[in-house]
Amino acid sequence: MTDLSKRHCEAPEAFAGPLSSSECDEMLVQLHEDWDLDPAAGRISRRLEFAHFHETMSFVNAVAWIANREDHHPDMEVSYGHCVVRFSTHAVGGLSPNDFICAARVDALFD
Repeated sequence: MTDLSKRHCEAPEAFAGPLSSSECDEMLVQLHEDWDLDPAAGRISRRLEFAHFHETMSFVNAVAWIANREDHHPDMEVSYGHCVVRFSTHAVGGLSPNDFICAARVDALFD
């Protein structure tokens, strides 16, 4: 499988529906171990901790840049020293490759 962080998102219309459980599991192992799969909610999420507010906001801005470039936008919960990033593809009613591609790009911010 191609490195997820090198792939680009596709229009949601390209997908017949959400990924199966086995497809999600195959993609999840390519991400940082802190990503959680919530099949019932049809999303993946990761909580990241930061020492200072400006570090949190720098991270949020970097994720916003990724989201804008890929045209795939996460839900984010932002606080002083942490950010929770959640990806889901609402157009397919669950998870698509786009969610894992963007998650991999978020992981790449720390490489």
